[in-house]
Amino acid sequence: MSRPGPRIAVRALILQEDRLLLVNAWAGPRADLWCAPGGGVEPGSSLPANLVREVHEETGLTIEVGAPALINEFHHPPSRFHQVEVFFHCRLVSGTLSDSWADPERVVTRRRFFSREEMRAIRFKPDSLATAAWGEGPTYDPLELLTR
Repeated sequence: MSRPGPRIAVRALILQEDRLLLVNAWAGPRADLWCAPGGGVEPGSSLPANLVREVHEETGLTIEVGAPALINEFHHPPSRFHQVEVFFHCRLVSGTLSDSWADPERVVTRRRFFSREEMRAIRFKPDSLATAAWGEGPTYDPLELLTR
């Protein structure tokens, strides 16, 4: 039996007025976990092109993709799920957040900008998210256990 390889995903670090854009990590009210917008990479399309598409689908925003900031990987041993994520610094080009925006995948239902101080009061993944968003230089965050 063949074992599937890790899933590749891209995520956007979008700072606006020193606040980081985060979205709910799970569909519906299942958990209070937040993450950067983004998602799975479609073969045949570049990482930046995938990220522009994913961010627009989840938020309605148009972005410009900049330099890589973080490589993160996590896994969920019971399901054998393993994901490698590449985070990029991004710049908002157009659009505003709206509660009426509907993610076509119906996963993202909440979108919000958080200050670094506000992030201390919420659950988010990966653990190094704030450091990557407000830090300098690329970072590697080793394999984390995925929990809900």
